[in-house]
Amino acid sequence: MREGKLAGAELISLYKLDELREVTMDPDGSLRIGPMTSFSHATKSPLLQKYMPVLGESADTAGGPQLRNIGTLGGNICNGVTSADTASTEVAYDAMLEITGPGGMRKISIHDFYKGVGKVDLQPGELLTGIIIPKESYENCFGYYIKYAMRNAMDIATIGCSVNVVLSADKKTIQRVRISYGVAGPVPMRARSAETAVNGQPVSEATIELIGNAVLNDVNPRTSWRASADFRKQIISETARRGLRAAVERAGGAF
Repeated sequence: MREGKLAGAELISLYKLDELREVTMDPDGSLRIGPMTSFSHATKSPLLQKYMPVLGESADTAGGPQLRNIGTLGGNICNGVTSADTASTEVAYDAMLEITGPGGMRKISIHDFYKGVGKVDLQPGELLTGIIIPKESYENCFGYYIKYAMRNAMDIATIGCSVNVVLSADKKTIQRVRISYGVAGPVPMRARSAETAVNGQPVSEATIELIGNAVLNDVNPRTSWRASADFRKQIISETARRGLRAAVERAGGAF
């Protein structure tokens, strides 16, 4: 609006739609997050604290208290920016998005929702009405989020990295890993070839090194005034190592 791109547009406030700011569990065990859920609410939600605390942790890195009290998880997705603090965690958990408009309701994977820099699959008259985390995405899963920025607070991410793991019963094998990034490409993205390389590997220092190298095959960071592409690649590798180590330790694994 400040740039005049929406001059003359009619704005409708969604603030009083309380049914869009609840965090509930669907009958199939999926977590349903209302898009009007604020960052602060996400941090304090009992359901998210129990099943997906990393989402609240990533929300807690956004801006300052005033922003976290009014900014929403849905807004962080729909603005389409790659640096959105909570989006990479929702990507790492394979979130499904419920979108409602004049033509009815449709569901779309968060991976398909992003169409390019600042572009999302949201048509005129449509609203994001639900963020759904499937049970199989969070069950027995432990996550960790790392934000690297030029300042320790009140800054957008130079790189954001979200990692989650499911370990074997004896805590010695990584059965499944998911790792996603913000600012490693034009949209929040999964490092899928790195995931494939690490799935089934033992909990070991060698596996930590493996993921740090493998993620570089998936990313395409840009050079900007905040950081060069080469520097971002260094941060991408290091956050992969630290994120995997922390997620494994949260899951009960030991190196």
